[in-house]
Amino acid sequence: MTREIVLLGSQRRPSVQHVVRELDPGATVATVTAGWQEREPDDTELNELLGNRAVNLSLHARWQNVLEKDRDYAAAEREHAAALEELRQLYLTQLDRALDATYDIAAGKEGRPRFRDRVLADALELVRMADEQHLVRVREAHLEFYDAWQPQARPLVAAHREQVKEILRSATAVVIAGGHVGDLVRVLHLFHVEPHLPGLVVAWSAGAMALTERVVLFHDFVPHGVAQTELMGEGIGLLRNLVPLPDARRRLRVNDPVRMSVLARRFAPARCVVLDDGVRVRLVDGGLPTEARVVDHDGRITPIEAA
Repeated sequence: MTREIVLLGSQRRPSVQHVVRELDPGATVATVTAGWQEREPDDTELNELLGNRAVNLSLHARWQNVLEKDRDYAAAEREHAAALEELRQLYLTQLDRALDATYDIAAGKEGRPRFRDRVLADALELVRMADEQHLVRVREAHLEFYDAWQPQARPLVAAHREQVKEILRSATAVVIAGGHVGDLVRVLHLFHVEPHLPGLVVAWSAGAMALTERVVLFHDFVPHGVAQTELMGEGIGLLRNLVPLPDARRRLRVNDPVRMSVLARRFAPARCVVLDDGVRVRLVDGGLPTEARVVDHDGRITPIEAA
């Protein structure tokens, strides 16, 4: 299938209605609001924007239903979440030191540039190594959990998966909203959504992040200072070599060329794509349009054709 993906900026001023405007009035649009957690059913406004033809996949409610009815699985999932958090804390300890050193080297002005550039490349490699090793450990932990508990073989999960597949089979498009990216990615995997997605996928904020092969969490402005940009784990892999940056100008120090340059170089060859208010990035088969704005290796936000 040739799949069209549209990534949107924040929906503070909704624009999703313009993307689906040309769909057949009778077409079904599946929606995913699981990132809203307990507010998942509060989708009246979204449904109206979609022409009152939305069918919510209710992935968060399905997940809670599984946890409520299958207590053994729920206990195992809680233990798995605790193990993942331990891995994360160890990774962040390692990452914090590696990134601080990288920023210091990148900001340096003294000495010979050729020496500084080589040492900076080495420092970035250490950061990438921490990222990759963490990703491997998280992947291994997930595989161990899935091998041990076989959620796809548990009757309740299997029934929900079949219902989700049937809704998606009749849908022309799917719209994936933002919210809590961890919960969103979890339920997209648990209910095996990716293989059944229709030809048009529209997503914003955490929804855009969940589509990627590697989910990158970022926020330079937090109450206790600065949080390091980190890898959370694997998304559903619909987008490759792409790091969406929702609300980049609100969440990143975009006027700090050192930090922005390190961000772009760290995840290269993946492109860091800025998804600020009003942005619409339309991809076909994963290709970025030339007008998409990305962070270049100098730390500037620029159209991809100029990067």
